[in-house]
Formats: sequence, structure tokens, C-alpha cells
Amino acid sequence: MPLFRKNNSTLSVIKEKSIDLERDIQKLTEANLNCVFSLEFVSTEFALHSFRIDTLAFDKENNSFVIIEYKRDRSFSVIDQGYAYLALMLNNKSDFILEYNERTKNNLKRDDVDWSQSKVIFVANSFTSYQMNAINFKDLPIELWEVKMYEDDVVLYNQLLSQDSKESIKTITKNKTIDKVSSEVKVYTLDDHLNIPQDIKDLFFALKEKILSINDSIEERPKQNYVAYRLKNAFAYVHNQQSKIKIHLEIRKKDLEDPKNMARNVEGIGHHGGGETEVILTKPEDLNYVFGLVEQSYQKLIKKS
Repeated sequence: MPLFRKNNSTLSVIKEKSIDLERDIQKLTEANLNCVFSLEFVSTEFALHSFRIDTLAFDKENNSFVIIEYKRDRSFSVIDQGYAYLALMLNNKSDFILEYNERTKNNLKRDDVDWSQSKVIFVANSFTSYQMNAINFKDLPIELWEVKMYEDDVVLYNQLLSQDSKESIKTITKNKTIDKVSSEVKVYTLDDHLNIPQDIKDLFFALKEKILSINDSIEERPKQNYVAYRLKNAFAYVHNQQSKIKIHLEIRKKDLEDPKNMARNVEGIGHHGGGETEVILTKPEDLNYVFGLVEQSYQKLIKKS
């Protein structure tokens, strides 16, 4: 996908430059992990047994480890290598904990980590059609990211998303490594949040449509206990329940324009996901008003970025 430079009413193509994944992109990515992936950098070239992990990162939102590999060889198997790295992590949890604590000077414990949310990210200048087709499963804990470098120091990171597949990786393989990893690692989908009455489901889909219409770049990320809506960071966490939809927003109650006083402050009150303000949606008549509160949380995120 070409990028263009605008000069008055004229467009000119910004030329792509060749890159060295190790020298240029690995170092740049590690220095900007939070900006690019919203992850905490742990270590580079982490060696364990016969493996060497290019970048080890930690996802503070999910309390989970993320392995990042930079690939120059276009012939590698996404599935085989991805699950090999995940098996390495799950079989050596204490080594990953120790590496994190020594590098970050923190005191992370094994029970603090949600191992079910572990994942692998492959970064490359491009992927083959075979590799892209390999991620078309609904429960694959593997992501593919293409990175391009252009003139004027422009860098593009682009996630290659799988098609809306309903098939599970577990149904098409008898591989013992995949079976073992799949028994511990869980990739949540929207279906995991739709075991609710039809009226609540209809209300959720109406809210979802409005949220995604704010900006084409908004991501929908199903997690274990909520569905997050985010750009670089999340601004809304939606919890579908049997009789209501509970929404947590990344904006303080005192900063909300909320004449109906539907929001409440939940700072210091335990709940799943982030956000310090809670709103409850129970009926279609309140949909537009509640969406207005969600939009204020989004606008706050935009102003901060």
C-alpha cells in the first residue's frame, strides 16, 4: 500500500527504503515498544536452552509475556515456530519470571502472570501468502506485523489480520506441542461474550456499531472478562452481563458531562479491565446517551496522544 506526500493539491509517492530488520527495526521497535505495541520492554536476545528470543516484552494490560521475533527468512512456518516459542515459555515459566525481575527490578510472581494470554508476534518486511493463510484461525495466539521504512524517516507498522474464521487450530492438527499450548493459552473471541439474552445482545451490537463508527482505526479486542475498544490504548471496557451491559471508561467521573448522573466513580473498587468510571446500560432508550459518555472517554484519549 503506497504512502503519498501532499503538496497543495498534488500527491507524490513516498518511496520505500530497504531495511535491515536486526539493525534498523529491532532496535527501533525495542526503543518504542510502548508506542508501537503498548508493551513493556523486558530484554533483547534472551537465550534459553537452544532458543534465542529476539525481544521479550510484557503486556501490563493482560499481565502476560509477549515474544517478538524479527524474520528475514520468508520460508519459516508461522505455526511451528510460534507454538515452539510458546511451549518454551510455558515449560520454563520461572526463567521468564526471573528474567523480568532482573531486568525491570520488579518482584513479579508466577501467580501474577496470566499465562493464558501469552502470545508471539512475528515482524517482517513482508509475508508470503502461505504464511498469511496460516493465521486464519479464531484462536491463534500469533500475530503477523509487516514493517516498512520510507523516505523522510517514515515507518509503518501494519498488522495482518486473519479473516473472520470460525475454525479452531485444535480441530485440524494432532500436533502434541499445539495441543499442550492450546490447553493453557486461550485466545478470546467475541463469541465468548455473547452467551447473553437476545435483548442484551442486540443492545451490545448497537453500542459496538456506534463505537466503531467513531474512527476506522478503533480496534475491538475481546478479553476474558470484557471487550476492549482502543486506539493505542483502551478507552472503553464493555462487560456483557445477563441483564445489563457494564462499561468502564478511561475518564474521571468529575471530567464527564453527565447531566443524567448515570456514571459512578469506581476508583479503588475492584473490577475487570481499566477505567475509573462505570456506566450501566440496560435499555435502548439510554443507548445514545451512554454512547455520548463513551465518546467523551475516546476524546480524552485523543487529546492525550
